[in-house]
Amino acid sequence: MPRPTLSLILPIFNEERVIPELHARLQEFLSKLGGQVEVLFVDDGSHDDSMALLRGIAASEPRYRILSFSRNFGHQAAITAGLDYARGEAVVVMDADLQDPPDVVLEMVAKWRAGYDVVYGKRRSREGETFLKLLTAKGFYRIFALMIPIDVPLDTGDFRLMSRRVVVALRTLAETHRFVRGMVAWIGFKQTAVLYDRPGRFAGETKFPLRKMIGFAIDGITSFSVLPLRFATYLGMTISVLSVLTGFWALYAKYVQHVTVQGWTTVILLVSLLASVQLLMIGILGEYIGRIYEQVKGRPLYIVGERHNLARRPDDDSLDEDAS
Repeated sequence: MPRPTLSLILPIFNEERVIPELHARLQEFLSKLGGQVEVLFVDDGSHDDSMALLRGIAASEPRYRILSFSRNFGHQAAITAGLDYARGEAVVVMDADLQDPPDVVLEMVAKWRAGYDVVYGKRRSREGETFLKLLTAKGFYRIFALMIPIDVPLDTGDFRLMSRRVVVALRTLAETHRFVRGMVAWIGFKQTAVLYDRPGRFAGETKFPLRKMIGFAIDGITSFSVLPLRFATYLGMTISVLSVLTGFWALYAKYVQHVTVQGWTTVILLVSLLASVQLLMIGILGEYIGRIYEQVKGRPLYIVGERHNLARRPDDDSLDEDAS
């Protein structure tokens, strides 16, 4: 079977209200693309009628392929599965909620044909999002950029086009806690941006509430930076120096000034401070040790429950063959 020119990967989780409009827009968009195209929907264990709707539209559209997980494994696992099964010479990851406009893909394809391996969508504006969401997202990207040794573009998500050799390289990265946009930046190759205005969701609610955003941020930082561990070391050294100085002050106060500290307040405050620092450091160590524990178990990132228009996972490609 010939390899399609382009693969579109769309993770799906409880998007029954969006899928009919998504299908209509995809049909209009696919007519503008030249060459063979496949659309790979990855259902991340939806609890609504998303899979029933996907089966219905895939029955009459052979370009639609469906991969359904046995349960919810998470957005990054869904992207990973899409990359594992995508067969296109170029692969585009985009959200199914219509916040990633399909027409922007045309600009990405043009950049890819001009020689770029990665073309990521960079947001000029973000409609329909709260001030808190905008503030936390902006803050995370900038803190993340300061903490990691690689250059991850600011104000970008997972909406991007990747050439075949980038996809093949991504398949070799076996992290359990995945931060795909950081992994793409780490891989390298020739990368550029396409600016776009991100509209609000067509329907439904965001699948990234504050709790998931915090967890995603921790995954991103711990996957690419050891700075929190070094921070623990530096803070411990600072507290040690302050403790020594406090000891000298106490000796000076007792034997030179003949002053003794009365009351237990100071002692309680110092003990509480040191205890909180120790617990913070233990927490940081626990985050890294927990990820080591998850990684060494070697469990699969996802389990496939069913497929439609998709017989099996494509054979693994050789990076050298695809890069040549």
